[in-house]
Amino acid sequence: MYFPFRDAAGKPLLAGFLRELVSPDIDVVTAIELEYESPELRLKPAVLLGETDGGRGAGQTSPDVAFEVRTSRGTGVILVESKFTEHNFYPCSGRKKRPTGRNPNPNTARCLDPLAVLDAPQTQCHLNTWDRLYWSHLSPVANRDALAPLKCCPAAFDAYQLFRQQALAEALAQSGAFDPVFSCVAYDSRNSDLMHCLRQSTGLDDIERGWEQLFPGKSRFSTFTHQQWVRWVASHASGTRDDWLEYIRVRHGIG
Repeated sequence: MYFPFRDAAGKPLLAGFLRELVSPDIDVVTAIELEYESPELRLKPAVLLGETDGGRGAGQTSPDVAFEVRTSRGTGVILVESKFTEHNFYPCSGRKKRPTGRNPNPNTARCLDPLAVLDAPQTQCHLNTWDRLYWSHLSPVANRDALAPLKCCPAAFDAYQLFRQQALAEALAQSGAFDPVFSCVAYDSRNSDLMHCLRQSTGLDDIERGWEQLFPGKSRFSTFTHQQWVRWVASHASGTRDDWLEYIRVRHGIG
């Protein structure tokens, strides 16, 4: 959906789209990466998030696609979780009864008190026994007023991927290596369940309007739909992407 636009003609199309839908500060798209991991050791998920037993695309937080961009402030990065038919962002691995190669969570009821997890992740979040550092980055920027009404930790049932990507985005932003940093979701507009997947399990009615309120840090959160991207290409590519548009129409029913 996005990787074919890494050529010289495609990057300006993406830059215009991201400028319109994500941030007006974006001037140029300089690179597009799949299963993103920074080449710098200090910025890898193993270092920033404590995910030492995984690798790029497996066992670590690797955004589906990332756009490195240039703005007036320097180099930025947009991390994107791309969804089509999935109806949620998966449950937290720390709640599994039999995690592979890991000690199981002895008390999953701890996950049901979001403020307790926020205030003492060392004892209340089982991921800390696995040396995960997600809360180390998100606790300092968390909004207690937004977390308080929730039924559980926001990662517990249906938003583990979102939580981890937000932690990575915030860690990258705080490192000073990138500015701005966005954590984004690209999704199919027909998949109405996805943006409301936390309504029953967690108590967050709409991810599109509510997720950023949970962690209003140096990184930002945004969403856009695949339909918006396809319309943008159709309107701005001057007939040069007709083959791609036809493929997307046939393969995904978008167009």
